[in-house]
Amino acid sequence: MTAILIVVSIAVAFLAGWAIGRSRQRQGIEAASRDELTRDISLGDVLERHPTGIVIGDASGRVEYRNEAARRLAGTHAGLLIDEAIEHHLQLGRAGSMPNRTVELFGPPRMAFVISARPLPHGHSVAFVDDISERRRVEQTRTDFVANISHELKTPVGALSVLAETLIDETDLDTIARVVTRMLAETDRAGRTIDDLMELSRIEMGAERSDEPVRIADVIRAGVDRVTELAAHDGITISSLTTVETDARQADALTVFGDRRQLVSAVGNLIENAVKYSEPGSSVQVRARRVDDWIEISVADQGVGIPQRDLDRVFERFYRVDRARSRTTGGTGLGLAIVRHVASNHGGDVSVTSVEGEGSTFVLRLPISVDDTSLPQSTGTSEGVA
Repeated sequence: MTAILIVVSIAVAFLAGWAIGRSRQRQGIEAASRDELTRDISLGDVLERHPTGIVIGDASGRVEYRNEAARRLAGTHAGLLIDEAIEHHLQLGRAGSMPNRTVELFGPPRMAFVISARPLPHGHSVAFVDDISERRRVEQTRTDFVANISHELKTPVGALSVLAETLIDETDLDTIARVVTRMLAETDRAGRTIDDLMELSRIEMGAERSDEPVRIADVIRAGVDRVTELAAHDGITISSLTTVETDARQADALTVFGDRRQLVSAVGNLIENAVKYSEPGSSVQVRARRVDDWIEISVADQGVGIPQRDLDRVFERFYRVDRARSRTTGGTGLGLAIVRHVASNHGGDVSVTSVEGEGSTFVLRLPISVDDTSLPQSTGTSEGVA
C-alpha cells in the first residue's frame, strides 16, 4: 500500500511539474508574440481603427487627440452638439469622475450617442463617443414589429370571436350567410398576414433560392394575374407590356438571373399596392425597359399619392401612409418591405416618386443577365419597352 502511494505521489508531482512547465512555455511564447506585435502595431494604429470615437484631453482641458471615428463628426451638426458634451465630460474626467450620458439628436436622421469619460494619469482624461443610432433603430423596429403584428392578428381574431357569438341561436338564414361571409373575409385577412410574414421572413433569412434566367414579361404577367380580380372589382385598368403587341418581341427578350418566385412576389406586390391606392375607374401602368446594364420595371398609378415626409418610410414593415384607408383596402403593410428585400437580394434597388393627388411611380431596378445588342437601350428619357 505504501509503495502504491509513493508511485501515485511521484506521478502527481511529475504531471504537476509538466503542467507548470507547459504553462511557463506558453506564457513565454505569448510574451514574445506580444513584443513582436507591439513592434509591428502601435497603439495609435489601434485607436485610429476603433469604431468608437476617442478624444483625449490634457490637464489644461485642451484636446490633444481625436481618432478617426471622432474626427468624422467634426463640422457636422451632430458634431457641434457632441463637442459640447465631450468638453464637459473631459472636465469631469479630469476631476476624477466617470460620467456617462446619452445624447439624442432628433434629426432627420434621428441619431443617438453615448458619451462617457474616464480619468487618466497626470491630470489627463479620455472621452468615448459610442454611436448607438443603428442599435436604437433596430430596437425600435423590433418594438414596432411586435406591436404591429399583435394588432394585425388581434383585429381579425377579435372580429371572428364577435361574429361567432352572433351566430349563437341565430336562425335567420340571410343573417347567417352574411355573418359567415364576414368570418371568411376576416380569416382570409389573418391568413394573408401570416403568409406575408412567412414570405418576408424567408427572404430576409436568405432561404435557399432557385436562381435561373427569368423573362421579365413572364414576371409581369404573373404579377398582373395576381390582382386582376381586385382591379376588376373597382373598374381599374392595368396596362402592361403584355397588352402592347408591337413590343411583345422586345419585352420577351428582357431577362434577369434570379429567383422566379421572389421576383413575381416583388412585382405582384407593387401592382397590388398601386391598385389598392388607385381611385375607382382609373388605370395602373406597368412598364419595363433596359437602361444600360439594368432592367427597370415601373408601376405607376393615378391614386392618392404619398406625402414627401413619408417617402423614405414606405418600405418599412407595417408602415402605412394612411391607416384609415389601409383598413379599407385590407393590406398587411408588408408588401413594399418584401419588394425592398427582393431587390436587395438580386443586387438591385427600388425607389418611389410621388405627387399627392396625382399618383405614385415605383421603379424596381434589376441587373440584366443577357447582353442582347439587338435590344434598344434607353438613355433614361424614352419609354424603352412598354
